[in-house]
Amino acid sequence: MQRKLFGTDGIRGVAGEFPLDRVTVRAVGAVLGKWCKAHSSTPEVVIGVDTRESGPWIASELAAGLSEQGVATHYAGLISTPGVAYLTRTGHFVAGIMVSASHNPFHDNGIKVFDHSGYKLPDSVEHVLEGEILKYSGTASEARVLVAEPRLDDAYLEFLLSVFPCRLDGVKVCLDCGNGSVSHLGPQLFERLGARVEVLHASPDGRNINLNCGALHTEELQRRVVSTGSAAGFAFDGDADRCIAVDSSGNVVDGDALMLMCARHLHARGGLAANGAAPVVVTTVMSNLGLEKALASSGIGMVRTQVGDKYVLEEMVRRHALLGGEQSGHMIFLKNATTGDGLLTALQVMEVLAASGRSLDELSADMEVFPQKLLNIRVKERKPLEQMPGLKQAVEEAGRSLGAAGRVVVRFSGTEPLLRIMVEAQTQADVDVWVRHLSDAAAPELA
Repeated sequence: MQRKLFGTDGIRGVAGEFPLDRVTVRAVGAVLGKWCKAHSSTPEVVIGVDTRESGPWIASELAAGLSEQGVATHYAGLISTPGVAYLTRTGHFVAGIMVSASHNPFHDNGIKVFDHSGYKLPDSVEHVLEGEILKYSGTASEARVLVAEPRLDDAYLEFLLSVFPCRLDGVKVCLDCGNGSVSHLGPQLFERLGARVEVLHASPDGRNINLNCGALHTEELQRRVVSTGSAAGFAFDGDADRCIAVDSSGNVVDGDALMLMCARHLHARGGLAANGAAPVVVTTVMSNLGLEKALASSGIGMVRTQVGDKYVLEEMVRRHALLGGEQSGHMIFLKNATTGDGLLTALQVMEVLAASGRSLDELSADMEVFPQKLLNIRVKERKPLEQMPGLKQAVEEAGRSLGAAGRVVVRFSGTEPLLRIMVEAQTQADVDVWVRHLSDAAAPELA
């Protein structure tokens, strides 16, 4: 069966349209309800949302579907995706549901599901659930009004405070909250730690989430960090499962550089692997060759997975690795969390700065970044790459030409209708040549 609902990060689409129309969302709730009853005699589920205007009605429809199956719902209201994961694994919930489309614009939304362990559901389970959802024959009705329980949000904040080992009294920090999930929580967290906080984009109106702000648009944050003399800046996406940093000179410090400095810090303290496993960082095919070489120089291995933080997590568990992440800013600190957590990442970075006595600029300076370019091509359908011989041949040509000094990754996005072409090489000229060649090869295949 061709999958129609679940991608690499749950279900995602335009709110109000399939698969996020009311009937299908109600079906998702009902089928999840059956799954929950199979795993608990008294099932309860926690639901959270980001700041999109469609979040409350989607949460209400999910709760209605769950209720049909006798499953009780607790509503966390506005909270981050890692917040829902934390509540699910530490509370009495058999599952947690986050309503968010992460970095996408406001008109999109999505449904992410965690089991009691705090892990996202594996592909095999999603495949079974999808079949049941598509067969569901219920009808949409008036959705219930959910009332948020503040204690749930408070519990996640107290957890974050508990894992940070020092104070930030007087330290200047800039936060770009992306008008998203941590618009209230992010400033509150850093102020509780004593930091002097400069806050950007923390006034959500239901439609301005990720709009020219947050982890994908750091320009204003870069300017503000410099103008305020801040030690660092942190930008979050809509559901705050990713974090991008800015150093005191206004330079962007992406997920690769953050993983490098955190890996070195943990490795020096024996905290990079569990159960006697070899020290390794798990990342994806998108991470730069420069990260791999810099980690190797510190005696740390690197393993790549397909794109998606749940695939990173699966490999981390298999290898007993305690740090993994993505260039995009998703970082998983498995000792404390089971999914990417932007606020936890920001705290970990501040811990590295405090322990090393060095600036963010210095800590990220020695990684040689290979020229890399990512081209996104919008598509109407995802054709299997095996059915595009021209593009396949071009990928093979590029691979032979670049050899060990470069990489080519061609894949469909799991969350958007995009073909992504990434080329990495020793020179920008080689990158530009091969991106253009691959794009030209893809065009007739996608017409």
